[in-house]
Amino acid sequence: MNEAKKGKIYLVGGGCGDPGLLTLRAKAKIETCDALVYDALVNESFLAMAPESCEKIYVGKRANRHALSQWQINALLVELGQQGKTAVRLKGGDPYVFGRGGEEGIALHQAGIPFEVIPGIPSVTGGLAYAGIPVTHRDCASSFQVVTGHLKDGGEALDWPVLAQTKGTLVFLMGMKNLAAIAGNLLREGMDPATPAAVVYRASQPSQRVVTATLATIAEASRQAGMHAPALIVVGKVVALRDELRFFDNKPFFGKTFLVTRSRTQASSTVEKIRELGGEAIVYPTIRIRPVPEAMDRLGEAIDALGHYSHLIFTSVNGVELFYDQLAVRGQDSRALAGLTITAIGKATAAALEERGVVPDVVPKRYIGEELVDKLSPLIGAGDRVLLPRSKNARSLVADELARLCPVTELPIYETIREDRTDIDVAAMLAKREIDYITFTSSTTAKYFAEKLGADRFDLVQNAKTVSIGPQTSKQMRELGMAVDIEAAAYTIDGLLAAAEADSAASV
Repeated sequence: MNEAKKGKIYLVGGGCGDPGLLTLRAKAKIETCDALVYDALVNESFLAMAPESCEKIYVGKRANRHALSQWQINALLVELGQQGKTAVRLKGGDPYVFGRGGEEGIALHQAGIPFEVIPGIPSVTGGLAYAGIPVTHRDCASSFQVVTGHLKDGGEALDWPVLAQTKGTLVFLMGMKNLAAIAGNLLREGMDPATPAAVVYRASQPSQRVVTATLATIAEASRQAGMHAPALIVVGKVVALRDELRFFDNKPFFGKTFLVTRSRTQASSTVEKIRELGGEAIVYPTIRIRPVPEAMDRLGEAIDALGHYSHLIFTSVNGVELFYDQLAVRGQDSRALAGLTITAIGKATAAALEERGVVPDVVPKRYIGEELVDKLSPLIGAGDRVLLPRSKNARSLVADELARLCPVTELPIYETIREDRTDIDVAAMLAKREIDYITFTSSTTAKYFAEKLGADRFDLVQNAKTVSIGPQTSKQMRELGMAVDIEAAAYTIDGLLAAAEADSAASV
């Protein structure tokens, strides 16, 4: 085979669970791969990073339930390489820490397929840090051992006498079904029954749960708490430090799952803020922003005639971005706005302008049309002219009211349409009560969410709390027959999350 036709396989560690711990290099390879071969423990948000054209292949392995055997996975990777594809083999943790990455690398080497390893943060260190358990500490553990909870068929047995005599920390991976046997073997070989022990479920994720006990009682404590795989088992004095070192499960949104209904392109900032507060954010885009082609020529003409206007009003980040796209086409920049009174609705819109070197003259305190009209009316006279690029879906209130004062050029330069592409079964998640909060940031997100969910499943919404960004969105929700459980006092993403945080704190 011609070497030039061969692809390349990247054995990538996805880290211990928190998507924020994915390395930059891993993210870059996922975003550009032709095929993504992924495991059961991989965070679903990583899949959304891949290109739309990417072939996604699930090869997850659970106890007694394997999508593909290991030799089949090896063969699949070789085949992808022979097809000339750039493929990412995405694993939880690190490929070389009980990830069987070594076996896959050898198979690729023997087939002459180029490959590269991108390490990930393993759960044994990163995951336990999120649980407040360091694997070493100067006062009580100068070493740690990582032990598999089950061995390769025909592999050597664990040396229990040696493990029982360790002065450091023991961490068992993939050992939940053998927890009682693990504890029993250590006790039988002389380990102190009072040795602190813990089981950590889904370390570093909002669903993380931690049970602490002693070596003698950990199996029963875990059983009573309903703990199960995937989980880490930790034995050693470092477990006793958890109360002083825990930070993750003290965050305000810890244990809470949010459904984010914004467009894919705008969801990332919301997701990041939710995760920073300890919550899980599931992106379920209900809308997509689409430029209105026939309006672009009119926008260009308006830009060419900016000198005839006295006021320029931006109602959204989308409007700012499209306006500046047309500005760039004409070889112009923010200097073209000199002499105009610039108005921005919302902090995000103002920030988008500030990123381009423009500080808005007017930013209403409340981000609704009525407030904007009240703010601008004293500033506008009959001799003024207003340029208003906006969404085709927006209310006409601002244009109608300002037109009573002076000429207004209203340009619907983009529209919000329904986004039908999704990999998430929201109805199933709501039925299982796996979602705590559904966020709505506009009337259209509420409208299209209802359409996508369907009338026959609409009653499932009551299994979660709905959070509205403001009165117009709330009005639309009620018209759809949806309860408004929480409404933001400040009509921004930060205001929406602050309202949800207050509700979460009140329900503790």
